[in-house]
Amino acid sequence: MRRLIRIIYAYIAENVVQYIWELTGWPRWQWDAEHIAPMLAAAAREQGRLLGRMQGLGFALREEASFRVLSEDIVDSGAIEGERLPLDQVRSSLARRLGLEAGGLTASGRDVDGMVELMLDATKSFDRELTVDRLFDWHAALFPTGRTGMTRIPVARWRDDDEGPMEVVSGPVGRETVHFSAPPAERIPGEVDAFVAWFKAPGPLDPLVVAGLAHLWFVTIHPFADGNGRIARAIADMALARADGSAERFYSMSGQILRERSDYYAILERTQKQGDLDITLWLEWFLGCLQRSLSNAQDALEPVLFKAQFWERFATKPLNARQIKVLNRLLDGFEGGMTSSRWARMAKCSQDTAQRDIADLVARGALKKNPGGGRSTSYALPDTPG
Repeated sequence: MRRLIRIIYAYIAENVVQYIWELTGWPRWQWDAEHIAPMLAAAAREQGRLLGRMQGLGFALREEASFRVLSEDIVDSGAIEGERLPLDQVRSSLARRLGLEAGGLTASGRDVDGMVELMLDATKSFDRELTVDRLFDWHAALFPTGRTGMTRIPVARWRDDDEGPMEVVSGPVGRETVHFSAPPAERIPGEVDAFVAWFKAPGPLDPLVVAGLAHLWFVTIHPFADGNGRIARAIADMALARADGSAERFYSMSGQILRERSDYYAILERTQKQGDLDITLWLEWFLGCLQRSLSNAQDALEPVLFKAQFWERFATKPLNARQIKVLNRLLDGFEGGMTSSRWARMAKCSQDTAQRDIADLVARGALKKNPGGGRSTSYALPDTPG
C-alpha cells in the first residue's frame, strides 16, 4: 500500500505543471545572448532606419504621424484582450490632450479617456520612474467605474484570492483549460517591488531586451484583477520609448501583437510552463515581432509620407491660401472627388475662382482629372507625388 502511495505521489509530482514563478532561482532570468544577438541587431537596424526617415520630416508631420500610430496602438492594445475602443473616440480624446485641432469632434467615454491617459503617461513621460503608485494610477485610469463588464473589481490595489487563485482559462464550464496560474496574492507586493527596482536600474542590458523582459515579467506577476496585459504592453512601450530616446511613436507593437495574437498567447503560455528560467524563445519571438512592427510601420505611415513628398514637390511655387486649404483636406483623406462646386464651398470663393484654382493645380500635376465630364467632372490627388 505504501509503495502504491509513493507511486501516486511521484506521478502527481511529474504531471503537475510548475509555473516559472514557482521555480528555484526565480526571478533570475536566463537567455542565450549569442542566439538573440542577430535579432537584436536586425531590430536595431530597422529602428534606426525608421527613426532616421521620420526625423527628415517637419515637426507638424512627425506630430501627425505619432498621433496616427499612438491612436491605433491604443485601440489595438485593447483589442488584444477583446476590448473594442472606437477609433474616432480615441483620436478625439488623444487630440484634446495633445492640444490638436481634431479634438472635441467626437465625445469619448471614460474608458477611452482612461486608456488614452495611461498610454500618454507611459510614452510621453517615459523618463519618469515607474513606481507602485504610478501603476495604481494607470489601473484606476483603465477602470474608472470600478468594474470590468458587470463585475466589480479592486481598483488601484492588488488583486486578492478571495474567489480562488488568479488563472487564465478557456473552454466551457467544467472542461476548462488552465493556461496560466499567477503567484498567490500574498506574494504580489514583494514581487512588484522587485520588478520596479529592476526596471529602475536594469544594468547593462540592451534596451530592447529590457522591453521584452519587462513585458514578460509583469504579465507573469499578474498583480491586478484585470488589465494586466494592457499595463504590461504600456510598460513595454515605455521601455521602447526609452530605447528610441523619444516620446514620438512611429510604430505599434500592440498592432503587430494583435496580428499575431495566437502566437503571442502561445509563447507566453509555453514560457510560463516550460519548467526552467530560460526565456530565449520568448525574447526571440518578442524581437521578431518588434522587427515586423518596425517593417510594417511604412504602411501605417504611408499617408503622412505621401503628404511630405507631395509638399516637397508642389510647394516649390507659391500657392494661394485657398489651394493650400483644400489640398490639405484632400491629403487628410477627403472622401469622394473634388468638384469645382465643392471647392467653392470649402474655400468660400466663387465658382469661377474655384475653376481657376483647380486648372492651375492640374497644369502643375498636383491634381488629376477623374474619368467623366460635364457637371460631374471631379479631380483627385495624383497616385504618386513624384
